[in-house]
Amino acid sequence: MEDEKLEKGVTKKSYSIPPFEEGVSKNGVNCAYEYGNCRTVDGEAQDSESVGLQVEDDITDEVHLYNSPEDELEVFDLRIIHRKNRTGFEEHKEFPIVLKSVVAGRYYIMKYLGSAAFSEVVQAHDLHTRMDVCLKIIKNDKDFFDQSLDEIKLLKYVNKHDPSDEHHLLCLYDYFYHQEHLFIVTELLRDNLYEFQKYNHESGTEEYYTLPRIQAIARQCLEALEYLHHLRIIHCDLKPENILIKSYSRCEIKVIDLGSSCFETDNLCLYVQSRSYRAPEVILGLPYDQKIDIWSLGCILVELHTNEVLFPNDSVALILARMMGILGPIDDEMLALGKQTSEYFTENYDLYHRNMETDQVEYLIPERSSLSHQLQHSDAKFIDFLSHLLQMNPARRPTASEALQHEWLSFSYH
Repeated sequence: MEDEKLEKGVTKKSYSIPPFEEGVSKNGVNCAYEYGNCRTVDGEAQDSESVGLQVEDDITDEVHLYNSPEDELEVFDLRIIHRKNRTGFEEHKEFPIVLKSVVAGRYYIMKYLGSAAFSEVVQAHDLHTRMDVCLKIIKNDKDFFDQSLDEIKLLKYVNKHDPSDEHHLLCLYDYFYHQEHLFIVTELLRDNLYEFQKYNHESGTEEYYTLPRIQAIARQCLEALEYLHHLRIIHCDLKPENILIKSYSRCEIKVIDLGSSCFETDNLCLYVQSRSYRAPEVILGLPYDQKIDIWSLGCILVELHTNEVLFPNDSVALILARMMGILGPIDDEMLALGKQTSEYFTENYDLYHRNMETDQVEYLIPERSSLSHQLQHSDAKFIDFLSHLLQMNPARRPTASEALQHEWLSFSYH
């Protein structure tokens, strides 16, 4: 059977037999739950009476926890701004963005900046402080609202512990609820790294992302991550669009968008990080920590240097093939423990995916490459730095503090 070439670094072979039989779990364990007769994983049944006793014990434990002095609650204060002698009902669910109008009696809209999945963003002038600000208008949706409340809470938390604004994280100025929409007011920054790279490339101007500037961006991002990780926060969505330029001339940046972020102690979500910047442990369904942010930063720095995404937004299996081709195989221990491993690997750990057009299972053979080849550059210190950030096994990946000690960051290009 002849090999067919895939885009970016894999060879595929087509087979009509799926790697696993449908309906059979890989480990052969099934767990059933029946009303009044709850079967455990090892197959032993518990009767209704014993279950009832367990429920009473659980309730007692919950009451004890509620009365525990360690239990701490916080109150989230959200101002609701509304017009006098009017109910809160709005005829339309979309917030009307009108230039030169004033929102909530305070913010004069000057310029439309763009939109994202759950928000629209405008530049506004704060009539109270006389400062230009960024006004983020969250779309009228409960899930978006809840996620944005989390972002506000995290921004308040990180800003509170960084009163001097030294850690390259977005500053929150205000937030309120108005006309059935949540508003978040932050400092006004410039383009994000992706948009500015695109503009720089299309305009044909002198390349902005030189190695000295990439070095400065890397250092500031690591300082932001070191601070977040010290607070036990995982960013979870570091990508070029979430790093904004504060000053072009001084190459100063700010990390934004804590909407997907979480504390280490949270119930960690399986689906985090944008696909091209997603760490292998997240893809495989392994437990993860702050090291996933380090992986994302490595991907970003390669992209700034080459003007190409290191792991293009293909299927997850194709991304895994490209990872393995450039960085080497994934440890068997990671594959053995991954909850999602069987989605992409056979029992013998052969990589596969299903072709949606032909409905055939295709085995993927990673095409060998290297970081040096991808960067086409002889700067050994830079390549060594990236190879540290892009370790497939997170146990071998540095923390933000450790990465800041790498010799490349102290190397002078001047």
